[in-house]
Amino acid sequence: MIAESGYTSRRKAEELILAGKVLVNGEIITTLGFKVSDEDIIEIDGNILNKNIKKEYYLLNKPREVICSVSDDKKRKTVVDLIDTNSRIYPVGRLDYDTTGLIILTNDGNFANILMHPSHKVEKTYIAKINGILNEDDFKKIRKGIDIDKRVLKIKHMKVKEVDKKKNTSLVEITIEEGRNHIVRKFFEALHYDVLKLTRIKYANLTLGNLKSGEYRELSKDEVRYLYNLK
Repeated sequence: MIAESGYTSRRKAEELILAGKVLVNGEIITTLGFKVSDEDIIEIDGNILNKNIKKEYYLLNKPREVICSVSDDKKRKTVVDLIDTNSRIYPVGRLDYDTTGLIILTNDGNFANILMHPSHKVEKTYIAKINGILNEDDFKKIRKGIDIDKRVLKIKHMKVKEVDKKKNTSLVEITIEEGRNHIVRKFFEALHYDVLKLTRIKYANLTLGNLKSGEYRELSKDEVRYLYNLK
């Protein structure tokens, strides 16, 4: 119910429950999956849960040096700061501090869970600028799968878009289903290349379109419906 209301993501809701910060009809609940009805009063950190919050969905072209979080103790700018809304939205997954590109923000916990759950295999496409030029041995390793943190990463699609032999750099387009932290950077590090720049250009069927860095738009009803159907 907490995630469905848009208060936070399902994972964060579970953390709140286990921490004893959720009350149902005045009683602390620490059991995950506890059943509630529409008549029950849910309280979180002293706040009564509003079950009728309007769901909001945004696509942002994240700039560099912006944090994928709702707040930052170092007072750095966050993705939430860039969206003009009074709702408690949060990013779906993360992009690194220096990574740019497409990120979704919402206050719909179920929607966020669908997109982030590994079983739904949501594809994400990036453009990486690396300090080197991939060779045949690299491609043989990629076809077999790259071991990262004791789990094999399989690439869905990969294409070298541009090679600069003078500067010894390459632009590589890569599509994966993984959502692990720093996974694209770790992938190239495993091949002994550094990622100089990284941009996410596609998430499922969504693209940046004409959005400039720092700009955003609301998702259409059809886009939200399509993403919900990924489950």
